[in-house]
Order: sequence, then structure tokens, then C-alpha cells
Amino acid sequence: MKRVLVIGAGHVAKPLVHYLLKAAKVEVTVASRTLQKAEALVQGTALGTAIAFDMRNLDQLADLVAHHDLVVSMVPYRYNPTIARVCIEYQRPFVSTSYVSDEMAALDSVARNQGVLLLNEIGLDPGIDHMIAMKWIHRITDQGGTIRSFESFCGGIPAPESDTNPWHYKFSWSPRGVLLAATQPARFVRDGQIYEIPSGRIFDYAGTLQLDGLGTLEVYPNRDALHYRSLYHLPDTETLFRGTLRWPGWSETMKALHQLGFFSQESTDLTGFTYASWVLHQVGGQGDPCRRVAEFLGVPEDHPVIHRLQWLGLFDDVPVPFTEGSPMDLLLDRMEQKLQYGPKDRDLVVMETRILASLPNQHTEEIEVYLMDQGVVSKESAVSRTVALPAAIASRLILEGKLTQVGVQIPVSREIYEPVLSELRTLGIQVVERRHPAPLPG
Repeated sequence: MKRVLVIGAGHVAKPLVHYLLKAAKVEVTVASRTLQKAEALVQGTALGTAIAFDMRNLDQLADLVAHHDLVVSMVPYRYNPTIARVCIEYQRPFVSTSYVSDEMAALDSVARNQGVLLLNEIGLDPGIDHMIAMKWIHRITDQGGTIRSFESFCGGIPAPESDTNPWHYKFSWSPRGVLLAATQPARFVRDGQIYEIPSGRIFDYAGTLQLDGLGTLEVYPNRDALHYRSLYHLPDTETLFRGTLRWPGWSETMKALHQLGFFSQESTDLTGFTYASWVLHQVGGQGDPCRRVAEFLGVPEDHPVIHRLQWLGLFDDVPVPFTEGSPMDLLLDRMEQKLQYGPKDRDLVVMETRILASLPNQHTEEIEVYLMDQGVVSKESAVSRTVALPAAIASRLILEGKLTQVGVQIPVSREIYEPVLSELRTLGIQVVERRHPAPLPG
């Protein structure tokens, strides 16, 4: 029987582990720094094993990799190159839902030489977005068409009935990961004009999107869309944009937090500070933090942003719970306490891909591909399902010898996306596809 090593037991690991145990019928070892989390994932299963594991223990990592047939990483992306190098050494395939970092990309040639597959970005975003994109890009180009515009939007948000706080957001994955994503620079091209957005400024470019059944959502740029010109073979596309979706109000609040310095990761002495006194220190004033922050941001005291900051506890005269840390640590402390899903809350994953294509005979079409998945957080969240199941399906296909690529890969080939999308449909993760004639821009 095949054996799979899953490293990490965090927010989205549960559907992956359960799929491998039940659908793929393989032995699964879950290795986690927190043994209790790993044990919870394999409880009551004969094929599952939980062990305590520290990423700093490279000897243990090597021993684990050597005794398994495939490795799935569910830990933060910075650890993936280390795990991948050990997988190359022992010629074991590696699967991850994380973006390909420069350090990971540098392993491509040695992985190819050793005949090892390092499959990355096989989650939701990135992951399902790649697969939907390439399915339609290949379908259009196979007909002799060209892509004039490509836009992809994705977000994990509370379902409407679980949208119960003034932030209109709750964490369904790593809170630090959400904030770090908000600090990334971004690039996109719209109507032929390239936009380069520095770190911390992406919320200046927020807009809105109308979606069936949900109404108005907010969208802001997600990382470097121009990178996808080569990945998707779209060198002449006039519009290429990738965006993150949220309920309205998120972007203006994130922009205010950036102005207040909360995105800084630089450690500082916090001895003697309360949340209120630290915020007042940031704006250079004394007195009522609501009034002073409103003045600093140039908004009225009854503005929704001020209400959200106050509700989060950033104006409370409560001692900071640590003597040293970064402003981001302060923010995360409050967010992790206040922006959590309850046991009966439902989350929602929304993804929309919009393509404008020129087809032969002067025919132009607009294609819309819409995915919406809803979950119960205490049982199986929509975010965990849509992130973990693509990786789980791909892992099974690798073990069965049905994915034969080697080197550093992402799911943009038919060999990967066709069977993965097909099985996702059987698991209830389906997309709605619409095609209709459209005039050319301009």
C-alpha cells in the first residue's frame, strides 16, 4: 500500500487527509508541530498516523520522506524549498498549494535530472483558477481564436447569514497569511496600460464587481498578473488582471491600517503600551483615540472605518500582551480574537473568470466561468475544501502513475487540469459556464 506524508495540520489540511484515507485508500502520516492537531485529523482511522515534527529537525524530515511514497506540504511556503530538496534527494514527488517562490523555481533543473515532480499551486487560488483558465484558453486557441481580455477574481468570505461583524470578514485560513498577502506589490494591464502598484498600495486600486446571487463585492489587485502572460501564453492580451474579492468596506479599512503603520513587521519595544496609547503614539497625539485617528485619516469620527477599528479593540486602554513585537503582531492579536468563525458559521468561496475572445470569422465572445462553494466551518469549510481537494486528487493521480511530468510544475497542462476538474465536479465543486457574443473593446 502506498504511503503519503502530509506535513502540517492547519486550517485546510482536513479534507486532504480524509480524501487520501477514504478515496485514495492510502496510508497517511500527518506530521505537525502540534501533535494534537495531527491526531485530530486521523482519529478513528486505521490507515492514519500522527507524529510530532519540527521543521528544524532535518534528520527527522529526511527519515520521514525516505519512508513515504509522496509528500504533501501544508506548511507556510517558506519551508517548501527545504522539503522539496529532500524529496529530490530521495526521488519522491512533492505536492503543495503554495505559490512557486524563486527558491522553488531554482530547483527545476535538478528535479528534472532526478525525474522528480514538484507540483505547486494546486489549491484554490492559485490552483483551480489556473485550471479553469487553461481549460478555456486551450479551448479558444484550439479553435484558432485569441484572448483579448482575461480577468480572474477569487475570495473567501462569510456567507451572508454569517456576516455578523462590522468588518464583514472572518478568517478561514492563516490570519498572518491574509495580512502578508495585503502587503504584496501588484501589477496588471488594462486596455493596454500597465499598472505597477508598490507594497501597501493595492487598496488604492479597489473597485467593485457585480455577481449573481451576491450583489456588489469589492475587488482589489492580487500580486503580479503580468507573470501570467508567459504561464498562460497570452503575450498580446490587452487586459490581464487578477483580483481578490471581499464584502464592501474591507479595502478602505486595510488602507487605514496601512496608514497607521499596522502592516509593519519590524519588531519594537512595546513595554508599557496599551492598544490605545500605541495608536496615539502612531498618530502623534494625545486624548481620545477615536478623535485623533479620525483626524489623522481625514475622516469623520462616525466613519465606518473608525467604528471597525474601535470594535476590534485598537482604541482600548488594555495593556499589550507582549513586551516586544511588530505592529502586525498587535493587529493579529486583535484580529485572531475578534474575526473568527463560530461553530455554526458558514463560509463562502467565490471565483469568477471573465474572458473576451476573438474567434475566426470576426466572431467575438465573452466567457464567464463562475464557481461558488459554501461550507460549515466547524465541519468542513469551503476554503478548506477548495484548497485541499485539488492537491489531494493530484496526489492520488501521481501515486497511480497518471501524472508523468517532472520538474517544478503548476496545473496548467491538460494532463493535470482535465482529471482534477472532472473529479472536483463529482465532489460537488462545480462551475457555471456562460458564453455570449460581445463587441470588441473600443
